Amino acid sequence: MDSTERNENAREVGAGGVSRLFALLRTLGEVPEGGERVTQLAQQVGLSQPTTHRLLRSLMDEGMVEQDARSKRYRLSLEFFALAANAGKTGNLRDLVRPSMLRLSASLGDSLFLLARSGFDAICLDRSEGPYPIRTFTGDIGGRVALGVGQGSLAILAFLPEEERETVIRYNLPRLKDFHLYDEVLLRSEVENVRNLGYAARNTGVLEGMAGLAVPILNRDGHAVAALSVATISDRLGPSRLPMVVELLKREAAAIGPRINPFDPTLRRPSQTFGG
Repeated sequence: MDSTERNENAREVGAGGVSRLFALLRTLGEVPEGGERVTQLAQQVGLSQPTTHRLLRSLMDEGMVEQDARSKRYRLSLEFFALAANAGKTGNLRDLVRPSMLRLSASLGDSLFLLARSGFDAICLDRSEGPYPIRTFTGDIGGRVALGVGQGSLAILAFLPEEERETVIRYNLPRLKDFHLYDEVLLRSEVENVRNLGYAARNTGVLEGMAGLAVPILNRDGHAVAALSVATISDRLGPSRLPMVVELLKREAAAIGPRINPFDPTLRRPSQTFGG
């Protein structure tokens, strides 16, 4: 952008434009992850399209907004979320959850995993190893799996907002069949069961000899952004021990939820944590 365009944008902002900038930022904060076109943004903010475009250009100059090169849609940039996260000084999700994982791993003697949503997938952000050799769908830190595969991702899926949950289910059903896990009726039954219980657990499954249990980590709106998951051998997650494990995980997740920084860039695009 040349100096003339930059000055025009500055005048636009200066002429009572601060409130309009914030209105636009709030609107951008509510659009889908893929962003929104300038026409729709203008309608939602109640401004003309040229004015909205100039405000967007000003925000792009400051690195707060980005435009997808292919779709031409606008969205808040990762830099915006990083700035907000730094202002909040609450740390990222991995740092926040790490003490809980260490406590649980020490108390239970099993492996703990932190999974976060990444689009239609769940991605492993952290793990704390227990003494038992285990296998998981996500594997090591940075591994990902379709939402619905494994207890951690199922716990996240079950507590997404209803509209998002439906979108994910429709998209992921063909992918889940590759694991020979669910048809649509069974998946929806599993999701409803997890919502009723508040956790996902399976003592036997595709990974022979392995057992898993997970609880969702909910944000202030009561929607899942992540999950705490235990992975162990089947003998260690029988009916006599399961209620205790559920209680410990739920207690830690309930303490984490209110402390989550909503501007944590890890939650918006967790794959970038690993260069994905």
